[in-house]
Amino acid sequence: MDECLEKLKRRNIKPTAMRLLILKTMMEFQQAVSLLDLENRLDTVDKSTIFRTITLFLAHRLVHSIDDGTGSVKYAVCSNECTCAVEDLHMHFYCEKCHKTFCFEHTHVPSVDLPAGFTLQSVNFVLKGICADCAGKE
Repeated sequence: MDECLEKLKRRNIKPTAMRLLILKTMMEFQQAVSLLDLENRLDTVDKSTIFRTITLFLAHRLVHSIDDGTGSVKYAVCSNECTCAVEDLHMHFYCEKCHKTFCFEHTHVPSVDLPAGFTLQSVNFVLKGICADCAGKE
């Protein structure tokens, strides 16, 4: 719980019991999670509370969102050093077998030379295939 308190403090988020619970739950998944994943795990917590908390976490850059092409946005807890700037963006991997989405935090998105007048604000880089766990089961 100390790690969760520290993460909230770093991002200037008041540590309420619900925020701590949602952050702790997200960190327990050890992969990107959807709102539905959180709702299923935290079945006694109101759905709107989870949504508002995730929105707050996004605004304070405690989590980042991932569009992995499944139609359901996923969320992952940022590292302490992350500012969610373009330079911090990393690749994500979607397993087509178990349908989990993983952050590859140490594999940065390649830089792209844009034409004059264009400004890059975000990048969505998703690799798709079979994760190591699923590949080992075959």
